[in-house]
Amino acid sequence: FQHGKNGDLFVQKAPAATLDVLANALKQLYQADTEIKIIGTRHGEKLYETLVTREEMARAEDMGNYFRIPCDSRDLNYDKYFIKGNQEITSFDDYHSHNTKRLDIEGMKALLLKLDLIKNDVK
Repeated sequence: FQHGKNGDLFVQKAPAATLDVLANALKQLYQADTEIKIIGTRHGEKLYETLVTREEMARAEDMGNYFRIPCDSRDLNYDKYFIKGNQEITSFDDYHSHNTKRLDIEGMKALLLKLDLIKNDVK
């Protein structure tokens, strides 16, 4: 937090994974023979999670392992945005779980083995 100012948001650049990868990693770690049944996408279920919108990315500072998004301190005078927009925003993409590093099963197992609960269970 030494790099933060009032109102800043910090978003860690954490890797993403699918539920399939998580389930198979746990299955391998616990040496389980449980069947994994894929039922498809349920109503209202998200297929990916947006962590930083493109509007936020336009003003975000890349701090290496995380993004610092400064507080949006614009005033409520929106009249100027009816005449002139922000062209810079269109050059950015959202930062979400589909465009970050994706873990494979081995990467997920390595991450899970950092948790004491998993380490103790699979001794």
